[in-house]
Amino acid sequence: MERNDMPKAYTYTQHGGPETETFADLPRPVPGPGQLLVAVRAAGVNPVDWKRRAGYLPPGAAAAELPAVLGGEVAGVVEEVGEGVEGFAPGDAVFGNPLTGGYAEYTLLPVELAAHKPDAVSFADAATLPIAAATAYDGVHQLGLPPGATLLIIGVGGGVGVAAAQIAGNAGLRVIGIASAAKKDFVERLGVLHVEPGPDVADRVRAAAPGGVDAIYDLVGGDALVAVAGLLGDPAKLITAADRDTVARLGGSPVARKRDREVLEAVARLVEQGVLRPYVTETFPLDEAAEALRAVEAGHARGKIVIEVAG
Repeated sequence: MERNDMPKAYTYTQHGGPETETFADLPRPVPGPGQLLVAVRAAGVNPVDWKRRAGYLPPGAAAAELPAVLGGEVAGVVEEVGEGVEGFAPGDAVFGNPLTGGYAEYTLLPVELAAHKPDAVSFADAATLPIAAATAYDGVHQLGLPPGATLLIIGVGGGVGVAAAQIAGNAGLRVIGIASAAKKDFVERLGVLHVEPGPDVADRVRAAAPGGVDAIYDLVGGDALVAVAGLLGDPAKLITAADRDTVARLGGSPVARKRDREVLEAVARLVEQGVLRPYVTETFPLDEAAEALRAVEAGHARGKIVIEVAG
């Protein structure tokens, strides 16, 4: 990528709806100690992107300085390294969670949230791993179910759900997934027993799992979570990546995110081994970042949507 001291980025200027989004030419980031300046090649698009624009602040996250660049997972090529950085050099292909947003030509990665991209993994696939796949990995390992156990995933058709279903299946778990009728064929190709949401969903899950479910991994929250929580005998096996308040009332817990290089390397290995397929179902150029985010915000996306930045 040709050096540009005022590179393009897709931002939101205040908290609110899509009308707050705009492109901006921002100063090229300068890596500080322990940071990598990365020329972005691909950025994953996630529901948390539009939720942060709307004003949601994830637990432990600092409030964004506005205008803020959208996007929380990227893959790209190291341009510069900050003071004290070891193990990374200009020209290295990397992926991770950026400090300065992902829908951009350049971003900063902290070394503790960055990993080397394997040659066998594309930039687009690598850009889906730091949030969606890592959240799936952390949740499945948090549950610690033995082979043969039954896991119910609420919202199995999205980015986290698709990854969780594959990771759980590889661990020998039987996976039942709640997703819209439009996603039935898609989730069944993952080896998931599909259940349609809506009234009487708990009865449909009981019919699909007459022996009961051993754990629930929720990716939707709200009424969808409440509707099936009673199927679980042990609330300690109820986790969510979507609704901390509701899961607390039900006796469960949020997914405990590790957020470190070890997890990034682990999910990348799963992709290399063919265990985990990121299922990037649609890509958009950076100029169409708004369209990419609308596709996710509408809630109908299958698998992962990625923004690709020209190299």
